[in-house]
Amino acid sequence: MKLKQTLILAVILSLISITIWEIYWRSQGYIPDIDDDKHLWATIRAKVDKATENDVVLIGSSRVLFNVQVHEWEALTGIKPIQLANPGSTPLPTFHDIVENTQFKGTVIVGVTPPLFFSTTFEQAPPWFRASSRSEFYKNRTYAQRLNFILSIPLQNSLAFISNDDEAWYDDINLKALLNTIELPNRTAKPKEPPFRRFQDIDIYRNVRMKERMVTDTAFANSIKAVWKSMLTSEPKPPPPDKEGTIAFFLKDLEKFKARGGQVILLRSPSDGFFDELEKMITPRAEFWDELVVQANTPAIHFQDYENLKNFKTIE
Repeated sequence: MKLKQTLILAVILSLISITIWEIYWRSQGYIPDIDDDKHLWATIRAKVDKATENDVVLIGSSRVLFNVQVHEWEALTGIKPIQLANPGSTPLPTFHDIVENTQFKGTVIVGVTPPLFFSTTFEQAPPWFRASSRSEFYKNRTYAQRLNFILSIPLQNSLAFISNDDEAWYDDINLKALLNTIELPNRTAKPKEPPFRRFQDIDIYRNVRMKERMVTDTAFANSIKAVWKSMLTSEPKPPPPDKEGTIAFFLKDLEKFKARGGQVILLRSPSDGFFDELEKMITPRAEFWDELVVQANTPAIHFQDYENLKNFKTIE
């Protein structure tokens, strides 16, 4: 009898604690959402294996992930695009995976963020590995991992406090992230970095929406810009772009994809401010984008060619 009473008491206390913890974080503006991790990406990647020639796949870096609204696209075209863009990465390994490991022959929108697209073909370099590791995970994931992800969705959609983001380390609120924020005495201090706050929400289709705070809170939006600037100006400096190597790698896959009936559209999304200046200096349009378009001989969209986009100001 004592054991039963203890169990009941433990369950009641646990439920009360979880409820209080959840209410607290919701009062701080957090809401339940899906973690944009390798498990979610792999679930979306699986759709490519069954996609038809009428389907559209989106690859690239964060600009494609943030700028292309999956549900709006579907409302306008009747087709829900398959969102496979990866923040901070080159699209080359993802495109290579599609070409080599699927029979897909629909349309692939390739986002070209010049410093990332032309960065490298070195497999261990961060821009490459971020994308290729997800393709590898998709290929090797176990049934247990698939089941675990499926079972986690109701919890992710219901509880804000289990929110997790591998990049936005500063204000993640799961227990592991909170423990990492504790500063212990007599330990080597970590280099001071600007706080990288989570500024987006994502759904089960990997459709991303920026938080309303990005529009209403200038200081919050500027804190995100400070992170980008810190990453791009900190030491050690990244190696110079490998234009020849990246274009050659892409063209080889492109030729094979076209040969089986696939279509590729290159997309250069808007950038401004510090990013725009840096990109013009490191990867000038005439030498990089224009040359890629000529060699690829495929439809291409550059934001600077459109009056309503060329002066577009990005809030992040």
